[in-house]
Amino acid sequence: MSEINAQRNEDTEPPSPQSGMAHFLWQQLPHIAALVLAIAGGAYTNVSHQPLVGYWEFLALAIGVVCVVTKWPEIQGKEAQLRLIWTQALHWVAVLVTMNIMLVSGVQQLLPTPTTGLVLLTLLALGTFLAGVSLLSLQIAFLGLAMGVAVPAISWLKQSVFFFLLGAVLLIGLGITFWVRQDRRPAAASAATNSNMEA
Repeated sequence: MSEINAQRNEDTEPPSPQSGMAHFLWQQLPHIAALVLAIAGGAYTNVSHQPLVGYWEFLALAIGVVCVVTKWPEIQGKEAQLRLIWTQALHWVAVLVTMNIMLVSGVQQLLPTPTTGLVLLTLLALGTFLAGVSLLSLQIAFLGLAMGVAVPAISWLKQSVFFFLLGAVLLIGLGITFWVRQDRRPAAASAATNSNMEA
């Protein structure tokens, strides 16, 4: 029997560093997906001038679920699990109520549509950061912080899209110019070499 166990131990390989990285990325996938969805929603709202109300509500609920699922394995006992669910439910309901206050027609008239999307993203970022602080989760707090930093970045990006386009046209033009010159040099050099050899 001990020979079989020894053979099993020899057959098992230590986990490779790639599998460790894949496991880490798999654990971070909900946070990365939430960040990408939040930034994409903010950028789309800013460009399309449509507030996407249902999208922000869904995203707030999804991040609330991510908060509970992230902390669930660390919580022991039914009472602590129920406390986690209730505190997160109340927290995210408060965030949703605040978001919907911003969408009331009286408040909506004060804000242009692209600004409404950025305000909703800011509220979502604040709610996520505060959930991370209350759960003592560095990942969730960082997610909220990253969403908060994305707000001015999205606003700046919209204002400087024209400059990015000009820069892209300039780089493409320079690239084409050098590419065409590089193609001509070997042909001109070989023609000059051939004429020198004939003489």
